[in-house]
Amino acid sequence: MIRLSRLCDYGIVLMVELAGRGGGPFNARELAEGANLPLPAVSKLLKTLARQHLLVSHRGAKGGYSLARGASEITAGEMITALDGPIGLTQCTINPGECIQEASCHVREPWQRINTVMRNALSSISLSDLACPVGSVLPPIKKNLTFTPLLEG
Repeated sequence: MIRLSRLCDYGIVLMVELAGRGGGPFNARELAEGANLPLPAVSKLLKTLARQHLLVSHRGAKGGYSLARGASEITAGEMITALDGPIGLTQCTINPGECIQEASCHVREPWQRINTVMRNALSSISLSDLACPVGSVLPPIKKNLTFTPLLEG
């Protein structure tokens, strides 16, 4: 099963909460309450997202966190990579050369192509798209996500 970690899911919910609030900065407690997430997880996520340059940390009495860029400039792919690491269906799509079967593997190339389509799809969805109100129509996918079969005939 291909699935995001719970922490990654929470991180994206947190980023959507920040995008929906606009402006900022907002502290961890405000964001945890607004997103209905546990404060310890939110605190950990905020630090991680700031280290990955998706958020900016503001010090002081009125400090907190704000988006590092506009919500339309941050992609789902960036958030997932920041929280869960590189996007890959198999180890060889992330780190070529690590699999002993690589030289004779018949499914490596198709997996790489599927992985590319998946990465492109995630890169075409922005944080502002994810923050659309429920029931809104999302904009069309921005990139050509076609899959061409290896064998034709």
